[in-house]
Amino acid sequence: MIEPKFDLLSRILRDVLAEIRHGSDPDKAWAEAERAWAASREEDDIELFVAIDERDDEALAAIVHGWMSGERTLPKVDREVLKRALKAFRKRLKIVRLDSESSAGGGAMSAGRQSSIIGVAAPDQYPQEVWDELVRQKRLVDGSGGIYELPPE
Repeated sequence: MIEPKFDLLSRILRDVLAEIRHGSDPDKAWAEAERAWAASREEDDIELFVAIDERDDEALAAIVHGWMSGERTLPKVDREVLKRALKAFRKRLKIVRLDSESSAGGGAMSAGRQSSIIGVAAPDQYPQEVWDELVRQKRLVDGSGGIYELPPE
């Protein structure tokens, strides 16, 4: 089931396109594209609607390519998901840093200390595709072992 609050329409349609081109059941793939489009409520993108409605894989490929290359802005629903995910990441990073700074050793009468934490694991309520997209857009840096960092300013 497609959850527009957490899933990226662009990634779902990219996977649908791959299934249409290399899979065994294009009708099932197009039905998935229709469900994803309906769930996203991306009604402003007439070109996308026409490509899905007419089952035009060339037009869908051009749209998906535009999203992946950055030549075309991502659907509104994707931008909202990415914005919420980045906000959740920043909040988690802030909490981890505050927890580190307040741990034993700072002393009640001292000026405290700065946290050296620069990255954390991504919140798990969002799928991996969301974090991959944020890394692709250079809004996060992929560290080692599933740890992400904010890019240097």
